[in-house]
Amino acid sequence: MRQGTKIITLDNGYHLWTNTQGEGDIHLLALHGGPGGNHEYWEDAAKQLRKQGLNVQVHMYDQLGSWYSDSPDFSDPKVSDAILNYDYFLDEVEEVRQKLGIDKFYLIGQSWGGALVQMYAEKYGEHLKGAIVSSMVDNITDYTDHLAEIREKTFTPEQLAFMKECEAKNDYDNEEYQALVDILNKNFIDRKQPSTLDHLISTMNTDIYGAFQGDNEFVITGKLGEWNFTDKLKNIKVPTLVTFGEHESMPVATGKRMAEMIPHAQFVSTPEGGHHHMVDNPNVYYDHLATFIREVEAGTFKG
Repeated sequence: MRQGTKIITLDNGYHLWTNTQGEGDIHLLALHGGPGGNHEYWEDAAKQLRKQGLNVQVHMYDQLGSWYSDSPDFSDPKVSDAILNYDYFLDEVEEVRQKLGIDKFYLIGQSWGGALVQMYAEKYGEHLKGAIVSSMVDNITDYTDHLAEIREKTFTPEQLAFMKECEAKNDYDNEEYQALVDILNKNFIDRKQPSTLDHLISTMNTDIYGAFQGDNEFVITGKLGEWNFTDKLKNIKVPTLVTFGEHESMPVATGKRMAEMIPHAQFVSTPEGGHHHMVDNPNVYYDHLATFIREVEAGTFKG
């Protein structure tokens, strides 16, 4: 398959930016988080896997509304109702797979992308060799409980009270509040500083992010507040790797439990990694990923 960028036209008429890196007969489709984020932490995935001695074609794309792809007018209620829901983004993954012409592939998703991996593996698992859930819970309550714990450990009672006051008033632009959020980001999201993911401008589509998440990674006011896939984990039949950062915003205990509930799964953790542990500690992250793919290819994976 040709490397580089390919613009695909969806059946709904919108265009998505896709990019393929690497060589070989093994295909990995990478899903970004947010939602409303972009592909960038997967840009060197093929290179990192090659450093681990594994040739993989890595396919990545920006989901509809994200960075290089078309951005619909979400102020139109008909548009937002049609797109800002789980089913749209799940079926978009399948349409991208079809239009890229890949099958019997590996699917990896980070954060929100990890929710899509769980849903895709249940609905479209016949197309997968394996699934990788990177830093995403199956039940949002575990996440919100963990957020409360890390905020209590990180801040003084006064600072925490101030944050809650700002959130109650919807005063998220408050400079002092944002400074406290930045502390959380540097401890639990991008632990390796300066982060290679920093931009001169924000690339997040806040219409999408706000609809599902909220203002930042540490509050949930959108549709993800109802996320609960626990009862469906048993329906994921493909070999699955669940990978979390050692010090991240998602609770490691939940990742371990998920690996126990998915019939054929393993859990791994990246030392000194935050939520973006593929960037914080790529050598370990991609060693885990390469080992998983090798074992599945060889039929020796034990989950």
